[in-house]
Amino acid sequence: MVALIIGMLVCVALAVAVVAAVAIPARREGREVLTPQGEELISSAKDKARERTESALEKTSDALSSAKDKVSDSMGSIGTTSTPDVSGRHRAG
Repeated sequence: MVALIIGMLVCVALAVAVVAAVAIPARREGREVLTPQGEELISSAKDKARERTESALEKTSDALSSAKDKVSDSMGSIGTTSTPDVSGRHRAG
């Protein structure tokens, strides 16, 4: 299992090295790494991710506020009772 993980890490390192060997010199020469179509795809993916993140955040905040209301309602009813009678309890001595 360890050999498999090490092999995968070596493959990822080689892939990063190849991309760096191609992209860095191209960028220094002033060429764009992505085509205009690729830039458009990246832009639309960022927009979709932002929309989904905002939607998930909104749903989570709604769920949290609902849960908080339920907990405060149940805690409010618990807090209105009188203190329990502890006279019958024994302490270990």
